[in-house]
Amino acid sequence: MAHLDELIQKVLNAKDKISLQNLKTELLGKNSEINQEFKKLGSLSEEERKGKASSLNNQKQKITEAIENRFKELDKLEINQKLQKDKVDVTLPARERPNGKIHPVSQVIDEISSIFSEIGFSVAEGPDVETEYNNFTALNTPEDHPARDMHDTFYLDDNKKILLRTHTSPVQIRAMLSGKPPFKIIVPGRTYRCDSDQTHAPMFHQLEGLHIDKNINMGHLKGCLDYFIKEFFEVKKIQMRFRPSHFPFTEPSAEVDIGYRLENGRIIVGEGDKWLEILGCGMVHPNVLKNAKVDPKKFQGFAFGMGIDRLAMLKYGINDLRSFFEADYRWLNYFGFDPLDVPTNYRGLSR
Repeated sequence: MAHLDELIQKVLNAKDKISLQNLKTELLGKNSEINQEFKKLGSLSEEERKGKASSLNNQKQKITEAIENRFKELDKLEINQKLQKDKVDVTLPARERPNGKIHPVSQVIDEISSIFSEIGFSVAEGPDVETEYNNFTALNTPEDHPARDMHDTFYLDDNKKILLRTHTSPVQIRAMLSGKPPFKIIVPGRTYRCDSDQTHAPMFHQLEGLHIDKNINMGHLKGCLDYFIKEFFEVKKIQMRFRPSHFPFTEPSAEVDIGYRLENGRIIVGEGDKWLEILGCGMVHPNVLKNAKVDPKKFQGFAFGMGIDRLAMLKYGINDLRSFFEADYRWLNYFGFDPLDVPTNYRGLSR
């Protein structure tokens, strides 16, 4: 058998794990020289066997230790080579990760909710899929009203009893049927109509408000809307006019216009020689109160409705409604808002 020092030197000279594994098999495997020497122990005398066995065990232990140590050295060498190859300059600046932006529609909903919360309104929600009763009948809409036609409303059954809501007013009915007056709510949400062009989409966002209490009149409605419009457009003065109109669910009804002027192609809201319609409103029709189990002799109230997408377009200078739904990151990066900059009346709505 070769000298022990020579065998250990062969282990230390192994260049990689594969050659070292082969050497381990050669030195300690079933057919290795040291195992052959162990097999010869049976032919020796007891005294010779003890001495020889002790010597062989000692050699085997030293070879095993040398192999294990060499494996550790090769592992360490391999790691160092990888680190050297994949070296990273920790002094380089970190790669910039793009942050998400809040969509203008979501921002405007938050702004409106913040404004109305300051004067006691709470936010109510309801399903997009509605019954014909809540969407039309309970809101005093006549059977022959054009809004009920299939070319204007998405019906989901042949009997025209289930539909995609055309406004968020059904939530007002649900709120009144499930509670007792007074009511003071706003209802933002998605609505659906068969319409699509530069300023209309089949799915759009509306917000409607309802205030039911004793002795409510048009003066309360005007004061509420005057406060909202000033706060939303962040102006101290506002020209506002009420034009008589007609809605099935309010009587009297009005459309609200605000004054504006054009500067370098941009709409500047506040004062000016031009008028712009922004919402509809009126005193809740007694029939609507009756359908919602509210006594119209004891309670009165006002309601209003506005297009959230349209308000966002006006406030932030967005020209095409369709761009709201195109999922273009470049557009959102330009018109979007910081996710951590929550709008409040105290810190500002649209910084």
